[in-house]
Parts: sequence; C-alpha cells; structure tokens
Amino acid sequence: MNYTKEQELLQRLSNNDRAAIELLYKDNFSLIQKLVVNNNGSDDDAKDIFQEALVVLYEKAKSGHFELNCQVKTYLYSVSKRLWLKKLQRDSRYELQENVLEETVYVEEDLSEHQKRNAELMVMNNAMNSIGEPCKSLLKAFYVEKRNMQEIAADFGYTNADNAKNQKYKCLMRLKKIFFSQYKNGNPDE
Repeated sequence: MNYTKEQELLQRLSNNDRAAIELLYKDNFSLIQKLVVNNNGSDDDAKDIFQEALVVLYEKAKSGHFELNCQVKTYLYSVSKRLWLKKLQRDSRYELQENVLEETVYVEEDLSEHQKRNAELMVMNNAMNSIGEPCKSLLKAFYVEKRNMQEIAADFGYTNADNAKNQKYKCLMRLKKIFFSQYKNGNPDE
C-alpha cells in the first residue's frame, strides 16, 4: 500500500468508515494474532490487543496532528507488541527483563526484521521444547530463573556444582545443535 492510500485509509478511519476498519482488520490481524499466540497468548488475547491497537490508531488519526512515517502495518505491530508486553507484565505471565520495553518494535524500523526475529524466537522456543528433560528444566533454572550452580546441583541431584555446570554445558550444546538444525530447515529469514 502506498503512502497516499495509507493516508486516505487513516482519514476514512477517523471518519468511522466501517470498510476502512474491516480492511485494517483483514490486512493486519493475522500478523498480530501470530505475535500474541506465539508469546503465551490466546486468540481472544490477540483480538483484544488488536482492538486496543486500532483504538490507538483511531485516536491518533482523529487528533488531526498525527503524522504516520511508516506503514500502517508496522505501526499496528509496534503498538500491539508494546501493549502485549505490558499485559504480560501486568499478568505476571512473563518476567520482563530491564529495558525489554525499550527493545520493542519502533515504527521507523522495518517490519521484515522483526518478523525475522520473531521467526528465530519461534525456532528457539521449538528447540527448547524439543530438548527434553532434564535439560529444559536445567537451562531454564540457570538462564531464566537465574539460579546458581550450587542450587541447581542440589535440586537436580548432581554431586556438586561442577557436575551441574558440565551438564548445563552439554545441554546447551544440544540445544544449539537442535536450534541450528531447525533454523536451517525452517529458513526464518524468508
């Protein structure tokens, strides 16, 4: 969609044109649905987030001072991602690291880069699910829960922290092997 058509679409949106809303939904919802569902959400969550993002876009378009300097799709994706991360943080379903919100999609950035990154994250998630136990739990304990090797050794039944560290290394190498195998076969950069 070219710049003029997108500006026209925003004008129609600000005038409550139902066809414009339906077009935005048709062209953009599946991308937002994929974002939300692949990040601990449901279809209903995706609908809620998309509707909130549309409201943000509507209010911006209605203000008369809004200057869109990217594609509408990129803008909706960025707003939706930010809203979803905030909701996950509120619901405590996702532990946000410091500055994660600053790492979200900015409207000036190219959507294809973010789609590629999301594809890579999906491959990593699939690799983590494929690695099996106890590797999955061990890696989660160390990298996500930030537990030290002494605690991990005690919880997982290793004789000492060095043995736990060796097992973590083996699990990490196995995860890398699975990840790169899936990455190569899945072509996430396409």
